[in-house]
Amino acid sequence: MGIKKITVLLADDHRILREGIRSLLEKEPDIEVVAEASEGGEAVAKAQQLSPDLVLMDITMPGMNGLEATRQIKALKPGVKVLILTMHESNQYISQFLRSGASGYVLKDTAAQELVGAIRAVNQGDAFLYPSIARMLLEEYLQKVQSGEERGSYDGLTDREREVLRMVAEGKTNKEIADDLSLSVRTVQAHRANLMGKLHMHDRTELVRYAIRKGLIPA
Repeated sequence: MGIKKITVLLADDHRILREGIRSLLEKEPDIEVVAEASEGGEAVAKAQQLSPDLVLMDITMPGMNGLEATRQIKALKPGVKVLILTMHESNQYISQFLRSGASGYVLKDTAAQELVGAIRAVNQGDAFLYPSIARMLLEEYLQKVQSGEERGSYDGLTDREREVLRMVAEGKTNKEIADDLSLSVRTVQAHRANLMGKLHMHDRTELVRYAIRKGLIPA
């Protein structure tokens, strides 16, 4: 019995980029590019017709842009996941796409294996944000906290938990945080679990979504 492949619709107006990504993905035994689209309206039509597992969506395309295409695809086919592939590292774009139902956001200059990993993560139901983007949004959230615009649950964190949260915002791994604070990795993991529990979240992406829901990040 063969591997159940992740079916992907590739939507980008640059043919050379599409060909490069298709060539990359076709090397993976569990991913299959089932169709391509060069503009948003075509992406919506093909997503409705083919019901792929995932649409790899560019933001800036002629005609209907990627944002509107994402909204329409999620309205017509809620089960189809959308992973944004773009050159724009902007929190404005990020918040708009997360509101529209996209499950992830990857920069075009990301390494090949990170793109493949993002596709697999999103297909499994996880959200994926490129680390620098997650860090940028988390830092903006913390700035809102410092300015007094958002306190609430943050006030319930201990000083150590806030310290760990800030290091997460800097993109540090549990090991790096443990080294910086002279703690064990297990202790850092416990602090992360506690602070995420107090904020009612499980990972960085949920923190970003929380910030968006609270209006901390402008859409």
